[in-house]
Amino acid sequence: MKRRWFALAVLAGLLVASVALAQERSITVASTTSTEQSGLFGYLLPQFTAKTGIRVNVVAVGTGQALDIGRRGDADVVFVHDKAAEEKFLAEGFGVKRFDVMYNDFVVIGPNSDPARIAGGKDVLEALRKIAAAKAPFISRGDRSGTHAAELRYWHDAGIDIGSAKGAWYREIGQGMGAALNMAAAANAYLLCDRGTWLSFRNRGELSILVEGDRRLFNQYGVMLVNPAKHPNVKTTQGQAFVDWLISPQGQRTIAAYKVGGEQLFFPDADGAKGS
Repeated sequence: MKRRWFALAVLAGLLVASVALAQERSITVASTTSTEQSGLFGYLLPQFTAKTGIRVNVVAVGTGQALDIGRRGDADVVFVHDKAAEEKFLAEGFGVKRFDVMYNDFVVIGPNSDPARIAGGKDVLEALRKIAAAKAPFISRGDRSGTHAAELRYWHDAGIDIGSAKGAWYREIGQGMGAALNMAAAANAYLLCDRGTWLSFRNRGELSILVEGDRRLFNQYGVMLVNPAKHPNVKTTQGQAFVDWLISPQGQRTIAAYKVGGEQLFFPDADGAKGS
């Protein structure tokens, strides 16, 4: 009987140890909906796990929410796309060091009927002025994401106080890029979208890219380890391994290799020797 209880105790101890080890070999990454909904993570993360044995749990939300998760210490790494907000996060001491990882661009999507007459334009500010003047349906993510921050910046730079100008034509949904695209398709509305999610989106309805190519539409992504000095629970070694892999030649090649319909969605631009 004693031997049996001893064996059970040893087995229980091994189970506890194996669970603890599995938890230790996983990290939480707070990131944007665009990295998730574009399919990038589905392609990227299995290759990182195969290389390191570290499993990645992704919380895909808007950039503002992702940074708030990092501020609370509920993530080990943040991987987002609003450089001004990222630099504020870093200045507040919540991040260790910021690295550029990749970029793509934003595009203005709209219905083929194009009531605001913006098709073929290369000036995002002029496009927004025309949409506002026509009071054409526009879907805003309204979720403090990097895309939402960019949209608000473009309205401001276009000389439009969207808080005063918006009416029934302007709808804030508080959801991610996929939901915004679905709503725009259903309503034949305009919206700002990152190109990666657009290329992965299948329910396009009557939507197409109407404005692209403006240098203002550049969309940079950055990554940071959450500061363990603020939150001792941060898995520093495993989280830093993920950061290091993303900016390594292998990680950068993996990002570049991800394509949908033969089109590259993200363009690596890390310089592992530099960080902000």
